Amino acid sequence: MANKRQRCFVIMPFSKTTEQHTAAYWTSHFEDFLKPLIEENPELEAYRSKPLRVDILREIITHLVVSPVVVADLTDSNPNVYWELGIRQSFKHGTVTIAEAGPSLPFDVSVKGTLFYHPGDHIQTAKFSRDFKEAIEDCLANPDRPDSHVLETISGRGTLFEIFRRDEAIRRLDAVLSESNGNIGILKGVIKSVQTNQKNPSKRTVVTERFRSSAVELLITNRYIDEEQSFYKLAEKYLDRTMMINSQLELWEHSPNATEKWLLEQKDSAMEIFKNFKDKMTNTRGEIGKRF
Repeated sequence: MANKRQRCFVIMPFSKTTEQHTAAYWTSHFEDFLKPLIEENPELEAYRSKPLRVDILREIITHLVVSPVVVADLTDSNPNVYWELGIRQSFKHGTVTIAEAGPSLPFDVSVKGTLFYHPGDHIQTAKFSRDFKEAIEDCLANPDRPDSHVLETISGRGTLFEIFRRDEAIRRLDAVLSESNGNIGILKGVIKSVQTNQKNPSKRTVVTERFRSSAVELLITNRYIDEEQSFYKLAEKYLDRTMMINSQLELWEHSPNATEKWLLEQKDSAMEIFKNFKDKMTNTRGEIGKRF
């Protein structure tokens, strides 16, 4: 059984764009010229995009995003063609732009290699056909070769995507630091309360606050910054200690002597872990903030 061919989605006008380029012309242009050229490649089956309507927009956008190859005919600067090309180049490489030789293209697409065909010129048409088929084969062989200025701008290191990712990481680390500072304050309060209770057991008080952990849990779960394993080990150690102390704080009122003894035994090591974690987060946040 033959393998199913992949879709080559063709963006092009449908209705009349000039006196020479009528709706019938565009239909013939696809059926008699582009489709046969595309389907000389045994891996591809050519599909023409449909007139834009609200009820099929989702289908069209899906084809634009998932098709391994898209061909866009920019002749006559049809607005719908440019809209669909913008969708494609916001999500994926693998686009071949073509146009009938004649008026110059807008700057934002002219800087990208566009293949021009010459109706009625046999020699130029043969050259276009060769170049067109080679461009399609290159899209299949090198699907990640950049041909979209949009994707090159918003993806990869040092680009808008990386800047957005950095800013999001900083906001999340700020939450971790805020949480860490609050927890250090609670730990100091716990230690002070225990020490006061030890001096005057008859007026014993307990701390009702609990350590927060949602920000550090997100850090550990999502690992949204690129750090070595030791970084996340420290975060896990810090989280484990906050959960351990929270469990003991729940017992404080019911088993005050045992709880306070345990807290006094743990206070130095707990404070060291909390401060080491805060220092590490502060340094990491500073390093990330220096990027780009």
